[in-house]
This record gives sequence, structure tokens and C-alpha cells, in this order.
Amino acid sequence: MKRLALVASVMVLAGAAALGSATAVDAWGSTGHRTIGVAAVRALPDELPAFLRTPGAAAEIGELSREPDRTKGAGQPHDRERDTAHFVDLDDDGHVMNASGPTLSQLPELKSQYDAQLAAAGIAVNDAGYLPYAIMDGFQQLARDFATWRVLNAAEARELDPAKRAWYREDRLRREALILRDMGYLSHYVGDGSQPHHMSIHYNGWGDYPNPEGFTNARSTHGAFEGAFIRRNLRLDAVEAAMPAANLDGFDLRARVAAYLNGTLSQVIPFYRLEKTGAFAADAAGEVLAPGVAFADARIAAGAAELRDLTILAWRDAGTQSIGWPAVKVADVEAGTADPWLAMIGED
Repeated sequence: MKRLALVASVMVLAGAAALGSATAVDAWGSTGHRTIGVAAVRALPDELPAFLRTPGAAAEIGELSREPDRTKGAGQPHDRERDTAHFVDLDDDGHVMNASGPTLSQLPELKSQYDAQLAAAGIAVNDAGYLPYAIMDGFQQLARDFATWRVLNAAEARELDPAKRAWYREDRLRREALILRDMGYLSHYVGDGSQPHHMSIHYNGWGDYPNPEGFTNARSTHGAFEGAFIRRNLRLDAVEAAMPAANLDGFDLRARVAAYLNGTLSQVIPFYRLEKTGAFAADAAGEVLAPGVAFADARIAAGAAELRDLTILAWRDAGTQSIGWPAVKVADVEAGTADPWLAMIGED
């Protein structure tokens, strides 16, 4: 594995969701991923269902945001198929690996097509990574979760048969647990997409490339930043203050993911310039330079804001979908013009 296996600290953030702005949190190892999940949930608007806008849900999603890292080491094909979902290595011009690779705006519809495209260009798929597809898949799964929940919730509220109403309730609660789990997974990959080292061929020191600015080649660069530095310096209040306003207009999933990841790619050189100044290293008194902390806060905040926005957009997209078999329109069930019983429980 070319990526560093980071040893995450084991601080539990369960209380952080409720403690508010002054809480210091403990690694894009564990601390960064937890914080992205918690901050995103705390920022969800009233448009989202109440079960998702609670301190408990924030803490749960924060913990589940770590899960794609915690499941590593299961064996093959699990590890090889999933480990490369955490990154995509782009060159300085935004091409996957080198000029022969596609840009993010040129990605084909399917990951299998992407794999074939890279292979034809002589690029090893395992080296390139496929983070954009992990984010798109996670968004689509969350939207389907929401579509199912919306049908179950509406049907439960209207159903007069006690047995059917009880089944709707039980299935709604199952779906709520799945939503927390799937939002945690989406949180992880969105969070990876806000970490500059997960977007670049310069993922652990500048590497064997032209280096006119003399950037570091230390192999510890990636892990030290996303691990110990984040753990020591990240604060939930600072992350929440740095989160940009919601960006929900003109949504196109593929274009949105490409723009988000290219925005992170643009922060690779700023990171290395800051690293040259010592902004990510403590001085003799244990103090770090404020620009280094501000950079880290902004990167975590970008991930939290994108997760917040994708969650809202998934909720809205769910309202336009059809679900179950025989399929029913979510909007029709919510309007009371369709009975979803067979679609939900299964016609057979």
C-alpha cells in the first residue's frame, strides 16, 4: 500500500455534538473525519427530518465517518477494491496521474469504463484511485435511503390498519439506522476529498517531480498533517465558523464532484508553501503558526460544508424519485394519492 496507514487516536466525540463551540476534538485520521460528520449534521436545516438533526445522530455519524478506514485489512478482493476509493492522484494540471489520464470533468459514467480508460493509457488503476466514484455512489445511496424513508414516513402517518402501520414504523426505524450508516460512509469519502494529499501525485512529500520551489520530500508529511497536527489543533467552533454558506443551486452531481475535488487540488501548492514556513510544526514553546491552523480548519470546514450540502441535495432529489416494486412515486405517496403497501412489503 502506497498510502500511509495512520494510527488513529481513540477519542470519542459522542459528547462533542452537544457540548458546542468550545469543544476541542481529537486524526482525517479519526479526529478530522469525526469532526466533518459532526459539523455537517449540526448545520443541517429544518428541511431535513428531525431524527437526523439531533446530538445523538451527529455523534453517530461522526463515529461512522471513520468506518471505511476501520474495515481495512479484511482480505482480497475487499481491500484492493475499497482502499483505492479514498483518493484520486491528479497531476498539477488536473489529469489523473499524468497527461494521458482524464481530467475529473472527463470521467466516464461508470467506474469500469474509467478502469479501462486508465489501463489503455498505461496507468495502474490501483495507483490512480477512484474517489470521485465513491462520492457519487455514496450520494446516490443516500438519496435512495431518503426516498424509502419518505414513503415509509408518509404511509405510516396515514395508514389505518394497525398491523400495516406497525410494519411501516419498524421499517422506517430500520431505514433511519441505514441512513446514519450510509451518511457516515459518504462523510468519509467527502472528507477524503477535502484533504489535499488525497487529490495529488504529491501525496506524501513532493516526490520525484520538478520541484522549483524546493518543497519537502519528507515521507512523513501526509501523516503528520492529517494526524498529529489535526489532533492537537482542531476545534469544532473554528471549523463551524469557517464553513461556507450552502451552495445548492444548479445541481449536477458529476459536475459538482469534479468542482469540489478540483477545489481541493488547488490547495496542494498552498499546503507545501505553508509547510516550508514551519506552519505545521510546533515551536519550542509548543505553539504552531496561526496560518497552519487556519489552513487545516478551512480544509475540514470545506468537507463538512460539502457533506451538509450533499445531504440536503440528496433529500431533495429523493422527493423526485420512484421507489419499491411495483414502483411508486415518492411525491404521490406524500400527497396521499398512492398506496405504497405492495411496493414496500414486496408483491410476492
